[in-house]
Amino acid sequence: MNNKTLPPFWISAIPIIVLIGMLSINIIFFGSDSLAGPSQIALFTASFVATGLGIWVCKKDWECIEDAINANIHTTSTSIFILLAIGMLSASWMISGIVPAMIYYGIKLIDARVFLLSACLLCALVSLMTGSSWTTIATIGIALIGIGRAFGFSDGWTAGAIISGAYFGDKLSPLSDTTVLASSAAETPLFTHVKYMTYTSVPSLLISLIIFAVAGFVGNDTVVQDTSEFENAIRGTFTISPWFLIVPIITGVMIYKKVQSLIVLVVSALMGIIVALFIQPQILMQIGGGSSDGSVTVSGIYIGVMKMLAVSTAVDTGLPLLNSLVATDGMAGMLNTIWLILAAMMFGGVMNACGMLQSFLHALFRKLVHTRVGLVSSTIMNGIFLNLVTGDQYISIILSANMFKEEYKNQGYENRLLSRSCEDGATVTSVLIPWNTCGMTQSTVLGVATLAYLPFCFFCYLSPIISIITAIFGWKIHKKELH
Repeated sequence: MNNKTLPPFWISAIPIIVLIGMLSINIIFFGSDSLAGPSQIALFTASFVATGLGIWVCKKDWECIEDAINANIHTTSTSIFILLAIGMLSASWMISGIVPAMIYYGIKLIDARVFLLSACLLCALVSLMTGSSWTTIATIGIALIGIGRAFGFSDGWTAGAIISGAYFGDKLSPLSDTTVLASSAAETPLFTHVKYMTYTSVPSLLISLIIFAVAGFVGNDTVVQDTSEFENAIRGTFTISPWFLIVPIITGVMIYKKVQSLIVLVVSALMGIIVALFIQPQILMQIGGGSSDGSVTVSGIYIGVMKMLAVSTAVDTGLPLLNSLVATDGMAGMLNTIWLILAAMMFGGVMNACGMLQSFLHALFRKLVHTRVGLVSSTIMNGIFLNLVTGDQYISIILSANMFKEEYKNQGYENRLLSRSCEDGATVTSVLIPWNTCGMTQSTVLGVATLAYLPFCFFCYLSPIISIITAIFGWKIHKKELH
């Protein structure tokens, strides 16, 4: 790494210090709501500071900085469309009853002796299908906490199983905003990124499942909690059928056949819409405002479909817990993430154009990044460090990808190694930090202190460890072929 033309470290550190300071203040005042605007403003402010330093101290031309910003944002254009398609898909699968069917049949698997194992698997499945660990934990997770207490398990063990499963599913779901964000920031095709993460995520989950299985069998023998109320509420609201599983199966086949991710998402969303139209018209009518005589009308269905795909919707199931699960945000729910991406791409573009990211990276990791193990380890440690100081996994992913992208390229490693390392470091560890938005949110939602569940989130520990182990042995790590 050549540092002769790079700005001094203290100059490069100023925008990062401004960003970290503002993000920390935002976390204090806004908590998890900081992603709805304050974090984006912090990124814009830090970008303006970096631009000023770049022009007046580093003597960079504005045109050069502007070109770098435009180039950075251009790389995310496809991902923005993917995020909007994900909003449509998540909503259509929920309202059509596809996701509720998955939850319904998954709940029936829960048994006292295999509760922790089942809880982890169920959360992994729901999170994989919805692409949201937060939604999974805030809905199924709350129910599982109550069941775990009835079985005699401590809240820490139960929360650890819930979070481990939820973050596995979130990490590997093509519907997840963090998955899309990591693949986009590292310029890796979405499904290439997802497939490559299985080499570290699946072993981490399997080891976690073994631990939860052993813990479950040595736990207390108690009376099984009755889940019939939850199951009846799903049955009473949605038409449930195992035939719905055909839709995710077709989606899986398309992914396996390496169909372009945007096509997969749009086609899958259309399948969800079709199921909703023919199987759940009463739900669409409820979303569309209903009719005075309770009949199904073309206008009501049309309005219901448009609202389902575009904006936040709510379905009354008669059970508050289930209501929060089946509520959707549509395409509008992705706008804060898109806003964050654009702001972060601006910050990354300015920092790259001025050489500040390279300078900061060189100062922190110059002795480590020259080897395969050092490069992967540095990326992971950087993600964890940024989670600690910025309090947000999204920013950690974006900054890690921007800081290490050139080094991976210079050493000839594939972009998928960078995107996986970013997720193994930033995504899964965010929930372990009490002042991080993820840690704060999950602790509040589950009613379990972060330090109480922290020792039992085995998947979140194992992912970065196994990622470094794979780097040590070089398993499935290749350099680009030269043409």
